Amino acid sequence: MRRALLAITGLAAGTTAMVVLKGSPGAAPVAQDLPAERPTVVPAPAGPTPSGGDTAGTPQPADSTASPRPGRTATRAPTSRPSATTRAPSAPRTTTKPPPAPTTRTVTGPVVENEYGNVQVQITLSGTRIVDVVALELPEETAQSDQRSEQVDGRYSGSSGLVVQRQSADVDTVSGATATSTSYKRSLQAAIDRAN
Repeated sequence: MRRALLAITGLAAGTTAMVVLKGSPGAAPVAQDLPAERPTVVPAPAGPTPSGGDTAGTPQPADSTASPRPGRTATRAPTSRPSATTRAPSAPRTTTKPPPAPTTRTVTGPVVENEYGNVQVQITLSGTRIVDVVALELPEETAQSDQRSEQVDGRYSGSSGLVVQRQSADVDTVSGATATSTSYKRSLQAAIDRAN
């Protein structure tokens, strides 16, 4: 029984293979689709080619310089394409550092004398900007000179005084305290000159 089953299976497999290979009766062979970029190459004949005769039936070698026949494409030399992973060189990275914080420094002007006493001014700078002014010495010999000194100091000195607002020694003279104002401006201008 096993033998009979094996024989039937073998016969069925053989018949199926023949039908597939041969195709159904009356069916035309199916043409294979060849890629358009690869023309069919016909090998050169092994023997000498007939001379002067009809060569229509004789296969001819493919000529890459001849123009392609209708229905065929010319053979092209492969072109080099950049790789998908090839990248153009990128620009170098530049890092921008924040500007350094301005340094704070103090500069002291000289002592300037007048008939009421001595005047000396000190300025504080952040970078090149005046941020504060202090009178280190002002006349205080009498009550009147002390009062005039307070007026000058109140108008010019401090972080919100006229000197910081104008960033120079070009400030208006305090009325009634001309000598002290003049001495203050001279010491201030000398401190500004030293700072530069």
